[in-house]
Amino acid sequence: MSTSDDGRPADAATPQPEADGTATTGATTGVTTTGVTTKESPAASGGGAGGDVLLEVDGLGKHFPVTAGLLRRQVAAVKAVDGVSFSVRRGQTLGLVGESGCGKTTTGRMIMRLLDPSFGTITFDGHDITSMSQKRMRPLRRDIQMIFQDPYSSLNPRQTVGAIVGAAFRLQKIDTPQGVKKAVQELLELVGLNPEHYNRYPHEFSGGQRQRIGIARTLALKPKLIVADEPVSALDVSVQAQVVNLLEDLQNELDLTYVVIAHDLSVVRHISDRVAVMYLGKIVEIGDRDDLYGRPMHPYTNALLSAVPIPDPSQREGRERIRLQGDVPSPLDPPPACRFHTRCWKAQDICKQVEPPLVELSPGHQAACHFPENTTISATDLVAAQSAATAKTDQAAPQDGAVPKPAEGDD
Repeated sequence: MSTSDDGRPADAATPQPEADGTATTGATTGVTTTGVTTKESPAASGGGAGGDVLLEVDGLGKHFPVTAGLLRRQVAAVKAVDGVSFSVRRGQTLGLVGESGCGKTTTGRMIMRLLDPSFGTITFDGHDITSMSQKRMRPLRRDIQMIFQDPYSSLNPRQTVGAIVGAAFRLQKIDTPQGVKKAVQELLELVGLNPEHYNRYPHEFSGGQRQRIGIARTLALKPKLIVADEPVSALDVSVQAQVVNLLEDLQNELDLTYVVIAHDLSVVRHISDRVAVMYLGKIVEIGDRDDLYGRPMHPYTNALLSAVPIPDPSQREGRERIRLQGDVPSPLDPPPACRFHTRCWKAQDICKQVEPPLVELSPGHQAACHFPENTTISATDLVAAQSAATAKTDQAAPQDGAVPKPAEGDD
């Protein structure tokens, strides 16, 4: 393979086996996810080009200050999320994947405005909600809801199901035509529960049923966007398939938009239209689901997909298992330049000196790597694209130690 003067490959195309199989398995659970109907790809459904943008995140970051001394002065910052950008079109599902601690949940909580961003912007349905006060956010919370990871701790054990699901109507002061009880019973029926469960308590339900109660609570106000934080990770495999199918059915029926946070690659592949891969607070690759799973370009994405077990022995032959060396660096002191270079088998000197920006290497498919795989882009075009992207992001780059923006008119 020929290389350019700076060490980049002139042709970085590398064959990679596709992560295929009629029944794929979770990289983290190691068990088969069965009974789930694979979602139609964006290219086939028109989702990749159609529909307006409902959520847009630009250069979003969250640095948690580290203080020390008697005066509690800031001496450092944990860079949990450090400049992520993506958009989600109406009716689409974006899957956010990565190792534990990469910043997925922090990103979701900032979208929900449960955490205030340190920098960057969040635009929802044409409204800039980045520094919007809680008072002004309250009406918009009808349109942005969240499914929490743990179905056990996300429900109040002292309240009945009717009180938990009906709280949304009371807090938002919404009158229902036939009363709150009837509306709650209809929601329970919608998510596959018996309306007679209205007066039961959470401890009387299984894990899958509790997650359905959480989904019913999320749907109460008919939101436009749902942020699902590990919605099935705490459930058994058979129950996972039921909840995933339920989420897809509800999306088709109610025209919902999802941001699904997960580390189970099989779940993300089934439910997502687009997938974004995060590593140590940054997005390293984003693209349409089929393109990303079939032609992963970033070495980290390749390593993740190689860890997905394949139940069919005939499909395992010739498949290379990529084992990453070392641990994930601390977000308190991330590596310079490319944050993956300490564990990457393709790293060279340039990876330790110049941070690769996220650039489009094929239509709708972006990666942040000096040596991308499964692409025919030339070294010259890659350098030109990276230079243009770096010049654009430098204009809005935050300073180290940035502090959260004050909320306007906060009560």
